[in-house]
Amino acid sequence: MADQIVLENIHKTFISKRNEPLHVLEQVELTIREGEFVSLLGPSGCGKSTILNIIAGLESPSSGQIHVNGRSISGPGNDRIVVFQEAGLFPWMNVLDNVMYGLRLKKMKRKEAREKAIAWLKKVHLGKYLDAYPYELSGGMKQRVAIARALVMEPEILLMDEPFAALDEQTRMVLHQELESLWRETGKTIIFVTHNIREALMLSDRIVLMKTRPGGIKKQYDVQAARPRNPSDSVLVHLEQKILVELEDEMEKVLREEFGIDYSLKKNNIHSDSRYDMGGYI
Repeated sequence: MADQIVLENIHKTFISKRNEPLHVLEQVELTIREGEFVSLLGPSGCGKSTILNIIAGLESPSSGQIHVNGRSISGPGNDRIVVFQEAGLFPWMNVLDNVMYGLRLKKMKRKEAREKAIAWLKKVHLGKYLDAYPYELSGGMKQRVAIARALVMEPEILLMDEPFAALDEQTRMVLHQELESLWRETGKTIIFVTHNIREALMLSDRIVLMKTRPGGIKKQYDVQAARPRNPSDSVLVHLEQKILVELEDEMEKVLREEFGIDYSLKKNNIHSDSRYDMGGYI
């Protein structure tokens, strides 16, 4: 697989409301291959979403370079589509019109746009809900509409910012299977932001573990378990424990900033469970 996305020495600094610099990313070096499924994992505030936004062209790095397919990125493009935590559907449009929206903006004829949208809605098992409105859908159904709306645009790269974070565990498991099936069928490159270790292990070819702010890449893990994956696979269990140890160190740094320098996860008996969002509520 060819290198598709290359981040070189990326730094990002925001200016706070008090006019003070907030260093979010420093010295980020990351290469993602075409067709790869990569998860960005780490505690809140480590810059995962900022990296995603820089790749999407929604943010510019303070310094450093980003290239996609050998081209320097200076803004959004149809080759990169983002799916956010909130589905962001237009409440006044039905499901079909929501999925058609981007195609119509591109001046595609309505008949062709309709056919493409229906095809993708069938792929995400929503063919019976073309005329439904967002308020009539469950959270998981809304996210499937959002995924269909993104993929109907035929992007090369799908950027997903905690798309399943607000969903219950059972719905998440179903959508993991749906997403993996779509990824295998389309061969898209997917970059997936999550706090959830188990989610990253079940979906990813590679997990990029980030350190606390200023964010950077702490370690990377190739997930060499067979697909479809079983959480009890010994390969995943071993890797889960390795990641937990590293992530606990990063969480403790965040908690010490909030509760004091002598704070300790072990001393305060916080139990780590990779089924839940480590650091998601810090």
